[in-house]
Parts: sequence; C-alpha cells; structure tokens
Amino acid sequence: MFVRTYAGALVGIDAVTVTVEVNITGGGLGLFLVGLPDNAVKESEQRIRAAFENSGERMSGKKVVVSLAPADLRKEGAGFDLPIAVGILAAMGRVDAESVGGTLFVGELSLDGSLKPVRGVLPLALRARAEGLRLVLPAANAAEAAVVEGLEVIGVGTLRELLSLLHGEITIAPAVAPASEPFEVSAGRYAEDFADVKGQAHVKRALEIAAAGGHNVIMVGAPGSGKTMLARRLPTILPPLTREEALETTKIHSVAGKTGLQGGLMTHRPFRAPHHLTSQVALIGGGQSPHPGEVSLAHNGVLFLDELPEFGRNVLEVLRQPLEEKRVVVSRARYSVEYPANFTLVAAMNPCPCGYYNHPTRECTCSPGSVHRYMNRISGPLLDRIDLHIEVTPVLPQELSAAAAGEPSAVIRERVMRAREIQAERFREAEGIHTNAMMNSALLRECCRLDAASAALLERAMERLSLSARAYDRILKVARTIADLAGRDAITSADIAEAINYRSLDRGTWGR
Repeated sequence: MFVRTYAGALVGIDAVTVTVEVNITGGGLGLFLVGLPDNAVKESEQRIRAAFENSGERMSGKKVVVSLAPADLRKEGAGFDLPIAVGILAAMGRVDAESVGGTLFVGELSLDGSLKPVRGVLPLALRARAEGLRLVLPAANAAEAAVVEGLEVIGVGTLRELLSLLHGEITIAPAVAPASEPFEVSAGRYAEDFADVKGQAHVKRALEIAAAGGHNVIMVGAPGSGKTMLARRLPTILPPLTREEALETTKIHSVAGKTGLQGGLMTHRPFRAPHHLTSQVALIGGGQSPHPGEVSLAHNGVLFLDELPEFGRNVLEVLRQPLEEKRVVVSRARYSVEYPANFTLVAAMNPCPCGYYNHPTRECTCSPGSVHRYMNRISGPLLDRIDLHIEVTPVLPQELSAAAAGEPSAVIRERVMRAREIQAERFREAEGIHTNAMMNSALLRECCRLDAASAALLERAMERLSLSARAYDRILKVARTIADLAGRDAITSADIAEAINYRSLDRGTWGR
C-alpha cells in the first residue's frame, strides 16, 4: 500500500516541505530509506521499531520503502522519526491514510514511544502554515510553534497518544501561545539600566550615538573601568523589537535550539558575549551539520567581544563579511547556507598587556614596544570597520560616592528612537538600508553633504591622522547620526569634530 504524508527540513533559518512517501510490497524484507538521509535519519529504523513494540504495534514483515522528497536535498536530524513512523503505520493500515495526508509531522521518537523535542520548530511551523497543513509535534515544542497565528498546532506526548488521536478515540485541543504581558510592554522592560552607571558621560554619549545609527564600538580601558557594565546596557537604549524583528530573531534561536521550552516570541534584543576561546565556526556558523553562529544569534541585537586581542586572529578576521554585508554565507563542499547577521558589534579591550596604560592612579609596567604590539593584535581592516573608538577611564572612588544617579535608559531610548525615525524616513526607498551605518556610497554622497568649513576640517584630519578612505566614510556616517540626534538637517563642523574624536585608535600614537 502507498501512503504520503509530510515532514520538514531546515535550510538556513527557513524550512522546506519534505514529502514522506511510504510503499509496502510483498517482494522482500526490511526497511529501505532513500532521499539523502544522514546518519541520524538512517538510525530512525531502530528507534521506530522499538517505539512500535513499546506502543503495542509491530513493524511490517514486508518490504518497506520510505522516500524523502525532494531526493537531492540532504535530510538531517531525528525530527523525521515521527513522520516516517506515521507513514509506515498508515501504509500498514493501522491508521487511516486520509487522516495523515494534510498534516506535517515532526518529532524524535524515544525507544519507549515518547516524543522528544527538536530544534527549528518555528520555521517548520511557518512552512506548515504556508502549505495549508496542520502541525503535529512533541508537546514540549507546542508552545513555541503556537506563536504562529493561523496554524493548528497539536502537541502529543507519545506515539500511543498520537495513534489514539488519529483513530478518533481522543481529542487534543490545539496549542495556544503562552500567556504573557503585551508584547510592547515586555519589549521595553529590562533588568539593567543606564541609571546604574556613575560618571562615564562621554562613554554613554558614544553608546547613544552607536544605538541611534547602528554603529560598531570598541572601548579601551583598564580592568574595572566599567566596559562590560556599559556594554550590557546598550540593548536597553536600542529601539524595542518590532514583531517582524522578533519573529526573525526567534527563528534563528529556534534553529540553533536556544529557545527553551517556554516558547513565545523573543521580546528583548539579543546580547551575545562569546568567550575569547570561541572557535571560528562557533562565531560565524556552519559545521558538519550547519548551525547559526554567535554573529547570527546576535541578529537585531548586540555582539559583545570582551578582551578582543585574546581572540584568535583568524577568528576576528571572519567578522569582516558580516560587519559589511549584515549576513553570513557559509559555503562547504556539501552545502551553502545564508544566515542573517545584522548586529551591533561592541568590543572591549585593555590598553596594554598589564592593563594600566594611561591609568590616572596606577603605573603601567609595560614597555612602549609591548603596548604597541598588543594594540597591533587588532588588524587595521577590522578597526576600520568599527566606527567609534572610546577610551574608558576608571571612575575614582570619591566620584562614585558623590555622583548622582545617571540618566535612565528609557530617556536615552526616546532620543534614539527619534533619530531612528528620521533615518527610516530618509531611507524609506532604499531597500535593505535602515540606519546611517548601513549607507552605501551613493547615499553617503546624497545624505552627508558638507559645507566648506566642515570639509576643510575633515581633510586636515585625514592628512594628520593618516586615515583610510573607509575611516573617512565612517566619520561621515557618525557625523550624520550626531546631527540626527540633534534634529539637524545639515551636518555642522561640530558634528565632524565629534566624529573625528571617536577615531582615537587611528592616530598611530598609542603606546609611544
């Protein structure tokens, strides 16, 4: 008997429908899987046989051929266990074939017949809705899939329970998204706040500019000067996630298996802080079974690289493409996938090996040559792609006790959102460009015109600081953001001067 049902396969952060065709004939014995299954899919035979026996069913003694179409797409993961098992049972006549024809199944079978959760459920749910199918999956994944509106999601705990559902012996109410406070309210609430930061007014100003224009930042300062504290508060002044951004961000985390069991859309912008021993694949993505890397998990949020010179040189250099193109293309012999990577990079580092170069109260023990070599661990091309270079000096004890509470994140966020609204209007006809940091050369010429005084100031800075052409463009973009924060249409000399001041690591005098 021939039966057809449906499963799904992940390709990047999206899913494609896989047709599971099962044919049982009398000529021969055994189960034959075709359609480029990987080892995890091939091993499903043993899991299915054991699950059948422990659920009161038996595998057919005839020849069973299971085809996973399209045949040229590699099928990976244990999520194909359930659709294959259901297809076999329908082909054996144990389940009505009509009851499985309009359903997309996904789930890993345990040997006792229970269903284990799988990753990537959200893109699979979106694919099922697009195909007009209902979705049956492990109960532990039901809340995650239920955030997709207009889709019937059925969560089951065991194969036996699913058989009872398909036989009409029981009914299972469709899953609903987990109850929570309104999206807009939750998106604007954070546990951390810029009001906690004493002093550091110039750093907070730079981070406000970074948030307003989507600019990358590097902070250089002694241990304990507050670099990490400040970086962790950057998401609190970014505009709240829109529902479209939340769905896209949650899809990436779902594919990576990072959403947990509570389900629901992510309401806060991600903040990822990988350790400096992170590998190149873990940072950029890929692997034998491709997964999103840290740069994609930080999509629509912040990627924080602490102790930047301690990262491997080859690890840092792979950041060039995502910093420029806001996406990652991972190409291997067997596959090529694309992951979004539109993040704000915040890097932090000590000013020298001992950490106390330019410290107001402690003496640096490093030689000038060692300081220069330490700074040179960060390549020029990577520094060129970082718009704001900030020197963070420690706050003295007397300043800590005397300083009043800082400006709260909510107030700063309002200014950032007004600047973003100006940019949204400016780039409304420019596809794929949303912030000043993303401007291309044509938009730069159009939106960053300078008067004679500003142009002369920038030319002098280029000559004296030996800045690159890329640094020239970065200064213009930052100046445009400074003007937007002030509500000015034209860029002034003061905007250019402030933007130049944020290129301290380009001056070539550090450690000398």
